Amino acid sequence: METPLGFWFGFNLAVIALLVLDLAVLGRGRRDPSLLESILTTLVWVALALGFGGGLVLHDGWPRGTAFFTGYVIEYSLSADNLFLFVLIFSNFQVPPAQQRRLLVWGIVGALLLRGAMIGAGAALLQRFEWVTYLFGAYIIYAGANMLLHKPARDVEKMRIVRAARSVLPLARAPHGGHFFVRENGRLCVTLLFLVLIVVELTDLVFALDSIPAIFGVTRDPFIVYTSNVCAVLGLRSLYFVLAGLVKSLVYLHIGLACVLIFIGAKMLGEHVVPISTDVSLLVVCGILALSITASLVSARGATFKQNS
Repeated sequence: METPLGFWFGFNLAVIALLVLDLAVLGRGRRDPSLLESILTTLVWVALALGFGGGLVLHDGWPRGTAFFTGYVIEYSLSADNLFLFVLIFSNFQVPPAQQRRLLVWGIVGALLLRGAMIGAGAALLQRFEWVTYLFGAYIIYAGANMLLHKPARDVEKMRIVRAARSVLPLARAPHGGHFFVRENGRLCVTLLFLVLIVVELTDLVFALDSIPAIFGVTRDPFIVYTSNVCAVLGLRSLYFVLAGLVKSLVYLHIGLACVLIFIGAKMLGEHVVPISTDVSLLVVCGILALSITASLVSARGATFKQNS
């Protein structure tokens, strides 16, 4: 379905306004948000996304709205797993909470720009070369199997992107005081904070390589893929502070996410043999995630009970 240019313009204008309000006005010069504030802000972002999806249902019908909701759930859940890795990165580099907020702001802006470019390229490829669908499907299944068979990385210093950045960039030795660049002996150097920003952006890019093809497995509509991605990314800053204390609790979330990726990849590979509707896709994705979260919470509660008994 062709989307009028006015819809693209209006959506991006609203996104810019919301970003300015959340990042430049509400978040400027404030203390670190409390858990309650973060939960409420997260619920507001989710409500805005649901409202947008509801508008699509009313304007374009249930199939297009369902495609948006499915893409949103996939991207939001994968982003949650991404945020758990951000917690490890910030902890490993000992980034103070105030600077974590700044990094998340730049991370969100960078994620929006990178994903917009990736979605445009992916849509062009799928429109011109139908066989790319099978490449996307095979890659998503590989990504899901890799996530299922390997535990999430805990030692961030051993990540290849971190080692590569340290070997290429001139890293400052003096304290940075919250700056990305400093001068040492007349030489412009990057600070550890900037290195963390690079790691965050590259990590998000790696996750986007999984999530964006997965959403293309639900719909080929570039507007739906783009809006579902953007709506999920917008609320990540507040979601981060909600999930920061749950890193050790949701132990089975990565298994659920791996199963979601495998399901979407199989759907792409078999769409001409056994087509699966977006309604069924939404139910399957939500069911898998709900099961993995429930199993994690039950496991955490059981471990707590054993420690107290």
